[in-house]
Amino acid sequence: MMKIQTRFILFVVLIHLLVLTMSYFVLRENTWLFLGLECLVLLSVGLSFRLYKDLIEPLQLLGQGLEAIKDKDFTVKLIETGSPETDSLIGVYNQMMDALRNERLKQEEQHLFLDKLVRHSPTGIIILDFDGRITDVNPAALLLLELSSTQNGSHQTDRIHSALPEIQTLVPGEPVTRQIRPGVTIRIQSADFVDRGFRRRFIILEDLSKELLLAEKKSYEKIIRMMAHEVNNTVGPVNSILDSARKWTESGNSTGAEALTGAFQVAYERNQNLNQFMHNLAELVRLPAPRKQTIDLHKLLHDTVRLMEITASGQKVCFKTEIPDEPFSVQADLHLMEQAVINILKNAMEAAGTDGIVSIHSAPSEGKLWITNSGPGISEDIRSQLFSPFFSTKKDGQGIGLMLIRDILNAHEFPFSLETHAPGQTVFEIRFPHSAN
Repeated sequence: MMKIQTRFILFVVLIHLLVLTMSYFVLRENTWLFLGLECLVLLSVGLSFRLYKDLIEPLQLLGQGLEAIKDKDFTVKLIETGSPETDSLIGVYNQMMDALRNERLKQEEQHLFLDKLVRHSPTGIIILDFDGRITDVNPAALLLLELSSTQNGSHQTDRIHSALPEIQTLVPGEPVTRQIRPGVTIRIQSADFVDRGFRRRFIILEDLSKELLLAEKKSYEKIIRMMAHEVNNTVGPVNSILDSARKWTESGNSTGAEALTGAFQVAYERNQNLNQFMHNLAELVRLPAPRKQTIDLHKLLHDTVRLMEITASGQKVCFKTEIPDEPFSVQADLHLMEQAVINILKNAMEAAGTDGIVSIHSAPSEGKLWITNSGPGISEDIRSQLFSPFFSTKKDGQGIGLMLIRDILNAHEFPFSLETHAPGQTVFEIRFPHSAN
């Protein structure tokens, strides 16, 4: 298509040639008038040239600017010509180029910062393209997966997919933990970012080995300390009683048999306590998966209260039940739920103390159960440690009861909480989201 400059020149040339031709035929007998008209034509040509510059020059400048933008060269700036209209366009163009240059500089700085952050991050990062293919892997991820940066991309990709087959199906916000090799456990989670208006995913790999090892070590330390405490508390007195029995037998003295019989009873009870302690530890470790069936929670509560009433009366604790006559049907393992309820009531009795009250209230229509004790409540300094492994506020407590309750309720997917709502009102609440009522 013919350019506007060419069309303008052709138009001016044709107009002036037409005027010159017509003036020649009309005014050829009047020489002075013909020369005057020729001078006017020359003046018109000059004015046309000036107009050409004023009209076409801004277009040429803008064309140069468009070429610079096309080449992504934002350093090109136009010089003012002195024409107000042209200089106004040049000013707008130069401002636009300054803004584009600053934006590109900002983008490059951010890109370099993010690139350095990814490269030097101690967390493994795998970046995927729009189609979910691996495009980049940072050094931390290579080290974690025992890959070399010198390997070609396809080999690295195959090794990563082999080691982490779940990266294509990860759901953002739902991390997965797995052991990639003996002694190395990682958390894998997916996130996304926007690149040129489209979402891209990246995978974060966190090495949990040290944290798990430290947590495991602390748990072992607690277990060993508890076992050593229980064993020492039993072995010491029993050895003393056996030594006294040996000396009494060797002396042949018949007196003291009654006291020795009482001591044997104490030794027997200590051994029974030690046996129960080891049994509780074993039960916690080998807690079976729940075999769910439809059970009546109200019947379970009545049976458990009758079972523990004698113990409660001995501790001067009173049970108050506010349970509707209608059944409270839930899907649960009867044996496991019985264990959980027994431990909850036992803890509530101990928290209530002498002359305390333990209240049991249920709402089948809401799918909720509340067990409240009148004890002094839970202080803020221990509130965050509740249900932690082997944590107990009691002098000889083992911290197993709350762990057992937690594991049983979590296995059933029953949400629960233990809160002090007011002085004398500490509530253990269990919610049954899938109750049959």
